Amino acid sequence: MLDYEMIRTFITVAECKSFSRAAKVLHRTSAAISYRIKLLEENVGVLLFNRSTRSIELTPAGEYLFTRYQQLKDWVDTIPEELQQVCSGVEQNVNIVINNLLYDSTAVANLLVSLSAKFPFTHFHISRHVYMGVWDAMISEDYHFAIGVTGVESLVNDISVHFLGDINWIFVVSPHHPLASVDGVLREDQLRPYPAINVDDTAHHLPKRTAWLLTRQHEIKVPDLHTKLECHLNGVGVGFLPKNLCQPYIDSGRLIPKKVYRARHGSPLSLAWNESRKGPVVDYLINLFKSENPAVKYFLNAVS
Repeated sequence: MLDYEMIRTFITVAECKSFSRAAKVLHRTSAAISYRIKLLEENVGVLLFNRSTRSIELTPAGEYLFTRYQQLKDWVDTIPEELQQVCSGVEQNVNIVINNLLYDSTAVANLLVSLSAKFPFTHFHISRHVYMGVWDAMISEDYHFAIGVTGVESLVNDISVHFLGDINWIFVVSPHHPLASVDGVLREDQLRPYPAINVDDTAHHLPKRTAWLLTRQHEIKVPDLHTKLECHLNGVGVGFLPKNLCQPYIDSGRLIPKKVYRARHGSPLSLAWNESRKGPVVDYLINLFKSENPAVKYFLNAVS
């Protein structure tokens, strides 16, 4: 009832708003175009065009069908290229998980620009997780690639890793916080009265980790790193922030770095991918990082 020629005729008439102009575009007679549209309206059982002596306009039903037909036509037009991608083994769907410590909306958009240009028919899904939640996504969920799993060794045999670098931490407080005026190395008894601001680990299957928390110290959990930063800036609590994130605020005087008795060591982060599911897209991602491509510059600059 609704063959491709009928679809093409309807779209052309809707775009030209004229049977005669559509006939010229399709190299048909106006009568043939008019007949095909009439047949389409009979098949679907509704009027698709309001006709007058001077022009034709889509009815609401015609507007809806026009939108849906355009989507179908666009899909049909790209079928050959999509089939070539499938034949060459390019993944149809790629899910990427990014560590909260490395997540940046602009960096993610830049990465997607590069990926979409290279693989226009692959569907990408980006997710953000915290600490062991990144590993959890790779092991227990349907993720192909991770930017920033913790550690330098894989937790399972079929997942490979490539070391990215370390996140360096600085203990900071706001200028108006009581600890800002305390000289010397801060002891645990001086830190304990103030709440630790931590981002909650998003792991569901693996054991959760706590970033930094003293015994008997109150803890405030927040959903992401930028909320944690705002808490520090407003003097809500204390704790460590990644150097790349807090250094500009230290330089401007909005945060004060302090030495503590037990400093937090660097956190190694790595790329991770499932070897059994690796295809051209994942290979391309790996090479972007190994070649230090500008598309992944932010992620590389975030680690030392």
